[in-house]
Amino acid sequence: MLAVLGPSGCGKSTLLSIVAGIVAPDAGEVRLNGRSLDGTPPEERGTVLVFQDGALFPHMTVRENIAYAGGTPDRIADLAAMLEIEAVLDQSAATLSGGEAQRVALARSLAADPDVLLLDEPLANLDTPIKRRLRFELRDVLAGLDVPVVYVTHDQHHATVIGDRIAVMQNGRLHQVDAPEEIFRRPATRFVASFTGSTNLFPASVVERNGRGTVLEWGDRRIEASAADVDADDVWFCIRPEYVMIVREDEPLADRENVLAGTIERRVFQGDDYRVYFRPDDPAETVEIRLPAPVYERLELADRDRVRVSLKQRAIHVIERPA
Repeated sequence: MLAVLGPSGCGKSTLLSIVAGIVAPDAGEVRLNGRSLDGTPPEERGTVLVFQDGALFPHMTVRENIAYAGGTPDRIADLAAMLEIEAVLDQSAATLSGGEAQRVALARSLAADPDVLLLDEPLANLDTPIKRRLRFELRDVLAGLDVPVVYVTHDQHHATVIGDRIAVMQNGRLHQVDAPEEIFRRPATRFVASFTGSTNLFPASVVERNGRGTVLEWGDRRIEASAADVDADDVWFCIRPEYVMIVREDEPLADRENVLAGTIERRVFQGDDYRVYFRPDDPAETVEIRLPAPVYERLELADRDRVRVSLKQRAIHVIERPA
């Protein structure tokens, strides 16, 4: 399962339409299972595209919607059992909840026996609590299919749950295609880093490469980072907010890496956690820190407090900075 992740307007839905044969590409070739699809009409490609709203026929029952795609009575029964929609089979499609409609749309697409399933943000129009529940259920359903899936989303949480791999897109260009852990821990470009939550992204220069990692010059400071797979000396380094640690006053500094002294600028409650914005004495950059609520409450932080923070070396990732 491939999740295509990117901001609105970057070309994700257009990419699905090209694979499905609805939109002709300006250049290049679409291949499925080693076979070129150039010149093949949409109905002969073996692809099924499911849109955000499901595009169910509202004047038909659920059973009739699934049968329209070619589902036999036995196939409809099997799909209904798998997707847990047996109770609504004879219900009008117009009366379904958002979650039920998505399941029915998925059943109808599978009834067509596709070679590849294309999903265009199927959970986008649902309320947040329903999204959170359904993304795990949808992952379980899709994982049980013997069909490759391309799942488009602008939500990184959906991408990490659904995708075995994630493709990050911007302005029609794929920046990186990799396992979710690689995308988030070792982004290939500045855009991938910023879009996936590495909000701490700073310019620096490589001054040393050694067996322990990479030494960077950041302002007037030296920062020890993980080993960098880049040849350039002008780089970006990034660290996710959850890997920036506040050092207690009674804690020995010898046990911490890349310690910075500075001031808390502001604190923001985010529902599940807190974001603390820290300004080091040097350089004059703002560092974002993500703290779970119990940790934040224990620290008793206030604006303009003087604190020290530690940047974990293994969590600092280095990216080449184009000239």
